[in-house]
Amino acid sequence: MRMCIDYRELNQLTIKNRYPCPRIDDLFDQLQCACCFSKIDLRSGYHQLRVREEDILKTAFRTRYGHFEFTVMPFGLTNAPAIFMDLMNSVCKPYLDKFVIVFIDNILIYSKLEEEHEVHLKTILDLLKKEKLYAKFSKCKFWLKEVQFLGHVVNRDSIHMDPTYVWGDKQDEAFRILKEKLCNAPELALPDGPNDYVVYCDASKQGFGCVLMQHRRAPES
Repeated sequence: MRMCIDYRELNQLTIKNRYPCPRIDDLFDQLQCACCFSKIDLRSGYHQLRVREEDILKTAFRTRYGHFEFTVMPFGLTNAPAIFMDLMNSVCKPYLDKFVIVFIDNILIYSKLEEEHEVHLKTILDLLKKEKLYAKFSKCKFWLKEVQFLGHVVNRDSIHMDPTYVWGDKQDEAFRILKEKLCNAPELALPDGPNDYVVYCDASKQGFGCVLMQHRRAPES
């Protein structure tokens, strides 16, 4: 889960950073004849950059638990993607268009020969260590013949859309049901006294939830 604050008012006053994010199809043009891939996902990418001391107060937000300010770059700021893209391009500049692709906090290392992939991979890992940019190991994949990257499936012979991102009839139906549920929220009764409360709970590998219920009093006539 990522916290994203509504910074629309701040974003309207912010001078926009026009640093361009690359086109995904242009990035994939570099992968001709590549046969070995490793991908690295940086941990909480934006949070690895500190906010300047004088700008911390601008990130303030309020919750029922109090007033808070970010000391690291939060999600939701208009310039966050451009700033992070600029950083990653600067860090990886010696190796871009040679054996690495960078898209914000996603890194793909590719090699035309398996023998050279070890050297390429070590080079990028050493670089990230030197720059103190930390990866999320559970989302990293190494030494792959086929890799899922930026919504596509890439291998030596082809690049095609990742089927899990294709919108079809099943997704249309799920979206329709979701809108229906949001527009027809169930009735929630206010508590009536301190008695007759029941907690219903359930859990699975996907998540858990619980509901506090109370035996409803008879409707007034």
